[in-house]
Amino acid sequence: MPELISEHACFGGSQRYYRHASQAIGLPMRFSVFLPPHAPGAKLPALFYLAGLTCTEETFMIKAGAQRVAAELGLVLIAPDTSPRGAGVPGETDDWDLGVGAGFYVDATEQPWSSHYRMDSYLQELHALACAALPVDAARVGIFGHSMGGHGALTQALRRPELFRSVSAFAPIAAPTQCPWGRKAFSAYLGKNEDSWRQYDASALMAGLHTPFPAGILIDQGLADKFLADQLHPELFEAACRAAAQPLRLRRHEGYDHGYYFIATFMEEHLRFHARNLGVDKGA
Repeated sequence: MPELISEHACFGGSQRYYRHASQAIGLPMRFSVFLPPHAPGAKLPALFYLAGLTCTEETFMIKAGAQRVAAELGLVLIAPDTSPRGAGVPGETDDWDLGVGAGFYVDATEQPWSSHYRMDSYLQELHALACAALPVDAARVGIFGHSMGGHGALTQALRRPELFRSVSAFAPIAAPTQCPWGRKAFSAYLGKNEDSWRQYDASALMAGLHTPFPAGILIDQGLADKFLADQLHPELFEAACRAAAQPLRLRRHEGYDHGYYFIATFMEEHLRFHARNLGVDKGA
């Protein structure tokens, strides 16, 4: 069972921070949870949120302003850390876009990363842990994220629809095999065989599917995002969805950048989108 580090009353519910020994990572890992007000014994729908580069398990809970609406809708929010901490990999803190804070939600196959940088497996472990240790209904779980975490959310949902019934993203790295961030990380974590990278590329994954999420996928993208042209490539995911007959709402917003002011602006709409897909409807 996870160790409760701290707990804070929040919108009638509880904001919590946990630590546990991860078998997938081989190190202690931290995650945060918002529990909405609920009746004893209730099983609640839940959303996993995957954060972006340099973030921790705290970033979303502090900055996104999600708890008020999650409390209204009865949604559990779960946010893992973005990488192992204390793995001792040489150079893992040298670059902000590789190593600590930049696990890219993949299982590394290349040394020295492969011993601990196993965030793909960790997400499966955390899903099982959350369903066992928290009042989470395993049949009603969704996933969303931002930037690197938007990439992670899309790929997790496409690869594991048995775990995640609903998916959305803010400014995701939509085709990591075709952008500098993704190519740098995948080269280090996964090696030189670029065919192996495709399993973690949402645009490539979607190309081999047919309507995996009939209720739709929601993506918001700011047009003042300085990373849009070189790193994010939402148009490639949009084209892949069109070819796969996948309903997609890709909303482009003038004036919004890549940060949490943008995320907070559209957070309520994402939560209500997931609530509908997970069978919750309180005026959503």
